[in-house]
Amino acid sequence: MSNLSSALQQLRQEHKQAEQQVEKLQSAISVIEGLLIVGRNGSRASRNGVRPGRVTSVAARRRMALAQKARWAKARQESKPSAGKTNSSSPVKRTMSVAARRKIAAAQRARWAKFKAAKKAA
Repeated sequence: MSNLSSALQQLRQEHKQAEQQVEKLQSAISVIEGLLIVGRNGSRASRNGVRPGRVTSVAARRRMALAQKARWAKARQESKPSAGKTNSSSPVKRTMSVAARRKIAAAQRARWAKFKAAKKAA
C-alpha cells in the first residue's frame, strides 16, 4: 500500500511540474506573439490584427456623456455675447454712417472713371 501512495505522490509532483512548464511556455508564446504583432503594424493588437476594444460599463458611459454635455454647455455659455448687448443668438449688425457710405461711393466712382479712361486710351 505504501508503494501505491508514494507512486501517487510522485505522479502528483510530476503533474505540478508539468503544469508549471506549460504556464512558462504559454507566457513565452504570448510574449513572442506580442512582439510579432507590434512589429507588423506598430501598435498592440489582438491575434486577428484588430485593435482590441475597451469595455466600459453603462455607468461609466453615462458619466462620460454627462461630462461631454457639460463641456459643450460651458463652451456655448462662453461664446454667447454679454446680456447687455442683445437677447437673440444672431450676431449684432453694424450700420455705416451716411458720411462713410458717401466716401465709399466716391472712391468707387473714381475707380470706375479710371478704368473707363484706361479703356478709351487703349
